[in-house]
Amino acid sequence: MEKNGVLPRGVTWIELPERRDARGSLTFGEGGVQIPFEVARVFWITDVPAGQKRGGHAHWTCHEAVFAVAGSVEIELDDGERNVVVQLDCAQRGITIPAGVWCELRNFAPGTVCLVLASERYNATGYVHDEEEWRQNL
Repeated sequence: MEKNGVLPRGVTWIELPERRDARGSLTFGEGGVQIPFEVARVFWITDVPAGQKRGGHAHWTCHEAVFAVAGSVEIELDDGERNVVVQLDCAQRGITIPAGVWCELRNFAPGTVCLVLASERYNATGYVHDEEEWRQNL
């Protein structure tokens, strides 16, 4: 769901294949195939208290794919020209966030598990946490 219109520059939806049978559901994605980059890091966010936010930054060079594999979360995305809020609430549908796009995750439903696939290993200097600094470097 897009609450504010057209997605910011480079942000795209990802639909992962799902296989269902009597044993349940299996969803999968491969780096460079369904995920539009090779995956160098995987992390997940859980147990976010009501009213708390995550993110609040952009990356200088790293790209991410984000999925709510359980529950739901809203993500505000901003490329300096377009600001859009999307909701993730389906394990098979995620969103890519390219380098340079500011993002903030909020309104986590209880029990939400947010899976993030990143194109680079963790590097603290790869983040910009100051929104003014980010805007000055657009």
